[in-house]
Amino acid sequence: MTSFVNTLHAKTILIATQNEKKRAEIKEILKDIPGILLRCPDDFPFLPLIEEDGTTFQENAVKKATILAKACNTWAMSDDSGLEIDALRGRPGVYSCRYAGANAADEKNIEKVLSELRGVPRERRTARFVCTIALAGPQGLFFVVEGRCGGFITEEPKGKYGFGYDPIFYVPDHRQTFAELNPAIKNRISHRAHALKQFTEKLQPLIRQL
Repeated sequence: MTSFVNTLHAKTILIATQNEKKRAEIKEILKDIPGILLRCPDDFPFLPLIEEDGTTFQENAVKKATILAKACNTWAMSDDSGLEIDALRGRPGVYSCRYAGANAADEKNIEKVLSELRGVPRERRTARFVCTIALAGPQGLFFVVEGRCGGFITEEPKGKYGFGYDPIFYVPDHRQTFAELNPAIKNRISHRAHALKQFTEKLQPLIRQL
C-alpha cells in the first residue's frame, strides 16, 4: 500500500531523449530521489518531432523540454550533451551525435574525430564533455543546469563500457577512458553526473511544494 500511495503522489517527469543508454544513466543517477516518477518517450504516444537546430547545448535542451512538457501536459527534462575538442575549435559540439552524418554510428563519429586529430600531440588533445539539462512544465521553463568533465582524446578507442565518444575520452585522474571506467565510477564523475547533481538540488524544493 505504501509504495502504491507514493507512486500515486509522485510527480511524473518525462526524460525527453530517445537515447536508451543516456536515459539509463539518468535513471540510475536519479533513482533514489523521492517524489518523482520517471517516464520515457514511449510512454507518451504521438510526441511531436523536434529538430535540434540550436547553436548551443542550452538552446537545444530548453527547446526540447518546453515543447514536450506542453505537448504531454507534464514535466519534462531534456539533456543535450556532447564533446568539445580544443584542437578542433570546439567540434563536434552540438553535432556530436551526428558528426559523421545523420544517424551515424558511434564508431563512425569516433573515426572522424580521430582522423581529424591525426598527428596532434597529446598536450593539444584537450577536450571536455558538456551536459546541459533543462526542466520545464506545461507553463514553461523551470531551470537549466550544466555539468562538465575535462580530459584528453586518445589515439585509439579503449574500453567496453559506455557509449558515444567514451572509448576515446581519457580522464587523467583515473588514468582510464570513460569506456574503461566502472559505470558506477563514471556515474559519479561524468559531465552528466555533475549536471544531475545540480538538477537534483534545484528539483527537490519544487517537489516539496507539490
